[in-house]
Amino acid sequence: MTILGISAFFHDSAACLLINGEIIAAAKEERFTRKKHFNGFPLKSVTYCLTEGEISMEQVDYIIFYEKPLLKLERQLKTFYQIAPNGFKQFVNAIRPILSKQIFLRKTLLKGLNKVDNFNRKSYQLLFSEHHLSHAASTFFTSKYNESVILTIDGVGEWCTTAIFKGEQNRIELLKEIHFPNSLGLFYSAFTYFLGYEINSGEYKLMGLAPYGNPESPSYKILKDKFLDQIIKIYDDGSIWLNPFYFSFTRTLKMVDSKRLSKLIGLAKREPDTRLSQAHCDLAHLVQELTEEIIFKLAKEAKRLSNSENLCLAGGVALNCVAVGKLLEKQLFKEIYLQPESGDAGGAIGCALVAQHIFLGQDRIVPDSYYGINLAYLGPSFTNQDISELNEKKLLKFEHFQEYSDLVKLVAEELSSGKIIGWFQGRMEFGPRALGNRSILADPRYMESLIRINSEIKKRELFRPLSPSILEENLTDFFETDRPDLYMSSISRIKKEIRKPLPDNYKSLNLIDKLKVERSNIQAVTHVDFTSRIQTVTKETNWRFWKLLVEFKQLTGFGVLLNTSFNTNGEPIVCTPKDAYETFVNSNLDLLVMNNFLYRK
Repeated sequence: MTILGISAFFHDSAACLLINGEIIAAAKEERFTRKKHFNGFPLKSVTYCLTEGEISMEQVDYIIFYEKPLLKLERQLKTFYQIAPNGFKQFVNAIRPILSKQIFLRKTLLKGLNKVDNFNRKSYQLLFSEHHLSHAASTFFTSKYNESVILTIDGVGEWCTTAIFKGEQNRIELLKEIHFPNSLGLFYSAFTYFLGYEINSGEYKLMGLAPYGNPESPSYKILKDKFLDQIIKIYDDGSIWLNPFYFSFTRTLKMVDSKRLSKLIGLAKREPDTRLSQAHCDLAHLVQELTEEIIFKLAKEAKRLSNSENLCLAGGVALNCVAVGKLLEKQLFKEIYLQPESGDAGGAIGCALVAQHIFLGQDRIVPDSYYGINLAYLGPSFTNQDISELNEKKLLKFEHFQEYSDLVKLVAEELSSGKIIGWFQGRMEFGPRALGNRSILADPRYMESLIRINSEIKKRELFRPLSPSILEENLTDFFETDRPDLYMSSISRIKKEIRKPLPDNYKSLNLIDKLKVERSNIQAVTHVDFTSRIQTVTKETNWRFWKLLVEFKQLTGFGVLLNTSFNTNGEPIVCTPKDAYETFVNSNLDLLVMNNFLYRK
């Protein structure tokens, strides 16, 4: 049984291939097109998946799309109708692409698939899942649980913005849902926009900015009162109401009415790339705080409805690793699981699993691994021969190591001397986070590593936190948790024993001064609130990266490295050796390692 899952036409298009119930491959289209958040038909991702599976389109039994287009069209048209004539401009601008993508989606998909490979359109079946069911399946069916409650939270699917499901074996039952326009995802995106960042990509910036807020200041308390009185209502079951007087996404082409909002909170909408004030930091902190409160209440409601000890999370809001980390601290559930791509791209995996287990009723084999099914590395890999061809074509200078152990020993030495390295190995990660195969690596002990990467290499905001990858057996040496995390899905707190004392005026310092205060002996990966988004590494999950961490520990005593995605600002994570070399040449990286080849500036 061969199933091709597709998500497309909103943002982050992707494809996934299942053969006899096994996930063979999955990839986001942006990695191939080099256009971040590409939302067209995932032509190259589908092509890659078929190549990895060594099959043609003729051998695909079922193709499934991750949401139901006509239900989505119904919501869009009803929204326009209810606010007429205020929504007329939005209606005129939106109706043409809506009609082409939703009503004629079947034709659009077939046209795209024909570009992949000529095939008999009658030889397969085209299926459609619901958006939040795809999210739910992506997390529950890849988990190690026989049963679990499932919480999915995002902007909006067809009508649903938040859903609670119960999963048992190969079944998923809807327990409760919240409908558009009341959406936690849109609430978070609205203030991402108000703070001067792009929606669907700048939410990480809001999350990274939030710890610089000062919740103890009088102005913060006034701001919070205004929010809870005028902007958002939060109910005990986690449902919310967004005041349409301030949220304009149903009637205009903008997320919020900036003039009305500015008048209420006394802060103008920030324009991109302008200076950040303490008021901006406070606003980000409040939005994050309210988001965490809502997620916790939703989790409590999920527990009440299901009485389950396990929780699976998915949807774009589940990528908020700070909220997930704080939910873990509450110990409401014995176990919490997320797969690495909780956003819409993960819907490609989810809908394929919906077809496998729900539509076709195939039995589910529950993995016994702590991580469930390993979804970290589902993208393409490249051989030494592939890299040699690039070397010959570009006349590149390189060092080649016959023994991998000799390579990692040298790389560990270079890292410990302050070098910053592009690291390219094995299959590309599926999801927004680099997990040791398409990574930029540095020594985590020194603040200079963070400053150089953010300002000189990635050319992005200095306050953006960077993550540690750590040998699993060393996790409790540095962090107040013993929970492994293969996917960098949550934050953990730095142990008090390795923290440095803070100055008395720490909370009142401005953003840059606070950032530069020495906080721990892994300073470059310790955020200003003493948290880090961790990845644990074992020999079984990624032996090549594990070997480098072992070498670095033997040299320095630290089994941890700074790990961030191998890309520069505005670019997708690198996919091919050519992508990696071009990023190396056009950035201030010191070294590049691809398989057993090493390149120097």
